[in-house]
Amino acid sequence: MAQLPRTDAPAVGLSPEEHERIARISEELREGIESLTDIGPAVSIFGSARSKPDSWEYRSARELARKLAAENIAVITGGGPGVMEAGNLGASEESGTSVGLNIVLPHEQLANPYLDIDLDFRYFFTRKFLLIRYAIGFAIYPGGFGTVDELFELLTLIQTGKLQRRPIVLVGKDYWCGLYDWLVAQVKANGFISPDDLDFLQIVEDADGAAEILLGQNHKNGNKGVGDK
Repeated sequence: MAQLPRTDAPAVGLSPEEHERIARISEELREGIESLTDIGPAVSIFGSARSKPDSWEYRSARELARKLAAENIAVITGGGPGVMEAGNLGASEESGTSVGLNIVLPHEQLANPYLDIDLDFRYFFTRKFLLIRYAIGFAIYPGGFGTVDELFELLTLIQTGKLQRRPIVLVGKDYWCGLYDWLVAQVKANGFISPDDLDFLQIVEDADGAAEILLGQNHKNGNKGVGDK
């Protein structure tokens, strides 16, 4: 097998801007991996940045995070407002480990104030890698393009064997059942995915249902994190 080039070696023909971009990407990954490798069992919570504190999904994500933190499971979010803030708030209320991986956007999304580990990212793909890499399972609340993108990234990684199977929990039946039904009636029925490709995708109504699945996964893993040896 051919050896990959060293990341610190000069790359012929690349502009100074490309060299700088490569260095930034490498630094984002290095800092994230160093920060999360020893985090222990963790669950990533996804959802809309636009959800208000009085919305059902904000309240539910906060409740779920409290249940996870009470069992010494770290909570990882995208670090912003809305559902992300709710997850970090709930974890902090139970003195659990609260992680925020915030994306730097033109409209300056600010990190929420409930973070023990607070990392900023310029690139979505480095951030997404770290949101996924160290989680034993995922809770996905209603959201827009970003949330759906994260859901389908997870489905693709597991389907292609790039990520070991672990639970993906969609919270909110009214919101998610239409999408799930379409996947079954169209994508699965037309043979574009295998019959078992949706087996690890579960839909629940509330935080209790999500907690039951995710805490069960933690018990199955022996309370060990993805990075634990």
